[in-house]
Amino acid sequence: MKKALFYVVMFLFIQVVVTSLFSLANNLLGQSKLSTGMYIASLSLFSLVVIVVFAWCRWTPVNRKYMRSRPWVVLIWSALAALGAILPSLWLQDVLPELPNFIEDEFEDILSNRWGYFAVGLFAPIAEEFVFRGAALRSLLNGTRKPWVAIILSALLFSLAHLNPAQMLHAFLVGLLLGWMYWRTGSIIPGIVYHWVNNTVAYVGENLLPGQTDHLSDLFGGNQQSMMLSILFSLCIFVPAIYQLHLNMRKVE
Repeated sequence: MKKALFYVVMFLFIQVVVTSLFSLANNLLGQSKLSTGMYIASLSLFSLVVIVVFAWCRWTPVNRKYMRSRPWVVLIWSALAALGAILPSLWLQDVLPELPNFIEDEFEDILSNRWGYFAVGLFAPIAEEFVFRGAALRSLLNGTRKPWVAIILSALLFSLAHLNPAQMLHAFLVGLLLGWMYWRTGSIIPGIVYHWVNNTVAYVGENLLPGQTDHLSDLFGGNQQSMMLSILFSLCIFVPAIYQLHLNMRKVE
């Protein structure tokens, strides 16, 4: 557990350092608040530094062994599972009590900016999988004979590290799924694919339907029947995808 906490602390420390440097530069330019462009640059650099540091220190092992096994079926079902989980996740957020969203405006600005995709859709999924599955969960699995305990703990760390109550439940549930995928494969690649699709859909949704993706009912104009049918259709994608992942995921010796 100590190693897992260390990795998360390092992740947050790098975030604080990079954000502070950008804030300092912003102040020297005579601006009181980071512009959207500066915020995107800050998030992108933060993710890249995390990837480099965790790979260089070998906290997250990097090799081609898993991809050499040609796990195309697993990667396709990972992408489909992410697509199938979008609407049920939005519905769950709607029915549960609304939690404070400290970065709502900033996040919408990032998603509505074409360069924001690099920060949210490309770099963040890789960096977060490096830290929370490739490093933290790996160390937790090595320290216990109960993999689900390790998966739950890593999901909890993943949730808390978002530092934003509105994102924590979704992050925890996704963390459980990504943790299971890592445990079964020993690789962060399926998780990166799932994470990439999830974030890409958020980016595309915000640009195609600006201001309408916060609540699922908004997408359907309040039509409950259409909304529930769409959720059912999504589950018809998500559940078979999870079953196929269960059948096909395996570690590469």
